Amino acid sequence: MKNKDIKQVIFSTLALSIFTTGYFTSKDSKNVLQKPNVVYVFADELHGQDLGYNGNKDVITPNLDRLASHAINFTNMISCCPVSSPYRGSLLTGQYPLSTGVFVNDVQLNPEAPTIAKVFKAAGYQTAYIGKWHLDGRGRNSFIPVDRRQGFEYWKVLECTHDYNNSYYWGNDDKKAKWEGYDAYAQTADAVNYIREMKKNEKPFFMILSWGPPHSPHNTAPESCKNIYRNKPLKLRPNVPSDLRDKAIADLVGYYGHITALDSCIGVLQNTLKETGLDENTIFIFTSDHGSMVYSHGFINKQRPYEESINVPLLIRHPELFGNKGKKNDMLINSPDLMPTLLGLCGLPIPSTVEGEDKSAIIAGKAKDTTDAVLIACYHPFGQWSRDQGGKEYRGVRTKRFTYVKDLSGPWLLFDNMKDPYQLNNLVNDKEYQQIKNDLEGKMARLLQKTNDKFLPGQEYIKKWGYVTDENGTVPYVKINYQGLPVE
Repeated sequence: MKNKDIKQVIFSTLALSIFTTGYFTSKDSKNVLQKPNVVYVFADELHGQDLGYNGNKDVITPNLDRLASHAINFTNMISCCPVSSPYRGSLLTGQYPLSTGVFVNDVQLNPEAPTIAKVFKAAGYQTAYIGKWHLDGRGRNSFIPVDRRQGFEYWKVLECTHDYNNSYYWGNDDKKAKWEGYDAYAQTADAVNYIREMKKNEKPFFMILSWGPPHSPHNTAPESCKNIYRNKPLKLRPNVPSDLRDKAIADLVGYYGHITALDSCIGVLQNTLKETGLDENTIFIFTSDHGSMVYSHGFINKQRPYEESINVPLLIRHPELFGNKGKKNDMLINSPDLMPTLLGLCGLPIPSTVEGEDKSAIIAGKAKDTTDAVLIACYHPFGQWSRDQGGKEYRGVRTKRFTYVKDLSGPWLLFDNMKDPYQLNNLVNDKEYQQIKNDLEGKMARLLQKTNDKFLPGQEYIKKWGYVTDENGTVPYVKINYQGLPVE
């Protein structure tokens, strides 16, 4: 299939169901390769429940639904610090944000950090990164030289933009170029070409594809995708205030439109893996860096400790490890766990600097899951959740049933997510739940001690790392050109 044809398939959002009958077939175990390929695909600002396979009957995601029917669906994947750069720092290093120093957006991850791509590269893998980066801290339109690419060799990257139809990137030729049309489509087409080249080279590869959507602005989704949801009776979550109903529905048209566009890209990626014969020995991951409030509790965007912000999708498929039968798994996984778990699934060494847990043996059924709580945090409020918007530092724990959160003044939130999935009833002062609150307090204290987190005011960490912030607590970014000079 030519590149032009690949893009045409992606652009056609009407042909949403790319899979063919009998797509997922098992191969004889003797064909298992020593080194599995890894394709890690993640969206930006996508809540785990906003997908068809997780129960949302409004959003159209047939390719993800099909993938979920043949993958492990982790229903308790939690974004520890639910905002872009902190998640990405944890993904690459397996560390918590206070250790990487990336606890706010638009700061740089240490170029010398032991990262996942460096481990894969040392093991003989080809490495690639395509899409949004947001870890260089030198302006959102800046060139990132090889020594700051954290071990990724193939490179088509933009630091950060949410102008999805007017999106630029820097490639391996160190020249600035523009993604054609809707950038997620163009990025997916490039990922398809990379997979095909790796098939020719017969070398194992580790590729990350990082999309900007469905992060706002939602109205920039492809028109054909938004049209699916216009004039359609969309169901709002019960925690959306009635006076914000019209705004929420207007946002959902574009938000769901972005999701449906990305779903078609998932279909193309899966189809490519099948056509190349790489599907059986490729670990395919779909997830998101954090969720999106979309007016739940009256809020937009992320950073907050509510389910819409912290709970994200996670699908892992690898037929040669897990077979082809889909299953749900409710084990707790946190952002720093992703890097060591992927390395564990590939049988690669895990750096001593890693703070997350390798869940690979548990996923494979060879070890018992003992995690009873994971940490959630806002280390320093900024940007879309600045202090004048109610933003504040918090630490908390998320268990399979409860969410418990403290701010600097004391206990703030307690939700029984089993009885109250939309978190409408704050139980933090309910006497019947005091023992549960005390137990959760103990779990949180142990996690803070384990991660060397003293729960200080955010400004203390800003001072420690020498960051400069504006009046909203945000690290300002500038646009710089190829020579590193500021531009208008």
